[in-house]
Amino acid sequence: MSGAAGGTPAPILPYSRVVGQGELKLALELNFIAPGIGGVLIAGQRGTAKSTVVRAFALMTGGKLPVTLPINATDDRVLGGWELDALMRGEVKRQPGLLEEAHEKGLLYVDEVNLLDDHIVNIILDVVSTGVLSVQREGIDTQTHVSFGLVGTMNPEEGSLRAQLLDRFGLMVTAAELDIEERQRMITTVLTFEEERDIPGSAWLRTAEEENRQLRNGLLAARDRLKSVRLDAGIGELCAEAAVRTRAVGQRGDLLVAKAARALAAKEEAPQVEPRHVRRVLPLALRHRRPDSVHGSELSWGQDEETALDELFG
Repeated sequence: MSGAAGGTPAPILPYSRVVGQGELKLALELNFIAPGIGGVLIAGQRGTAKSTVVRAFALMTGGKLPVTLPINATDDRVLGGWELDALMRGEVKRQPGLLEEAHEKGLLYVDEVNLLDDHIVNIILDVVSTGVLSVQREGIDTQTHVSFGLVGTMNPEEGSLRAQLLDRFGLMVTAAELDIEERQRMITTVLTFEEERDIPGSAWLRTAEEENRQLRNGLLAARDRLKSVRLDAGIGELCAEAAVRTRAVGQRGDLLVAKAARALAAKEEAPQVEPRHVRRVLPLALRHRRPDSVHGSELSWGQDEETALDELFG
């Protein structure tokens, strides 16, 4: 069974046994390989396993559940403040916030990010992009270097995210509905997991954990290879042309296509980025930067985009 902080078992399906959701898992893995991507936004309706996949991924990569940001989080809770119990005793003691906790655990998970106060979302995205947590308030003046993965989830039926915030997430995916065969496998897998986790020394769980270990080692090796992966001028031009053809708003998407393609090449142990890597990551990097998405409409990636890219990639 996947482990949580302090070695306590966590009843979360092992990441290696999650059924389907290939695009979602790819986005999480690319963001882990190349933290400069700046986070993953996952959109999907209720019951599409968004939270399960994120928590399983956190346990697989870091052995701990992610730090979860509550919807009603205050500045004090996010940035840190004074410890109230200590103040009542006449003592002055600083209490670290959730962002510092995320630095320790490796991943910050923001569920229903579209319902969170824009001010808080801005703070989080600023820290992720700069790697610096600067707190200047109520007698506190600190600057701390932090690094952590960011994953946000949202149900589009419950409201959208402002375009300025949407654009600052590096990658975006839509949690996919499983087909009938995948649904059958999911039922069998979950029921098996619920039975096996009560069996001491379960061979099924040992195998799943070994698969998790191999996945984690592969991602760490890809992270180490990342800087050696070449991205030549022709590939850069291809990234820019693809962004133009899909009518991506702004230039941030061009850069994110290049970063994600390079991470994918590292994952596949390729010495340089190839057109197929670019083609694979385009929906992840540009879906939320299209005009319809920016203006609060559809977050999909459809046939029009595919046709435009088929003409470019041949």
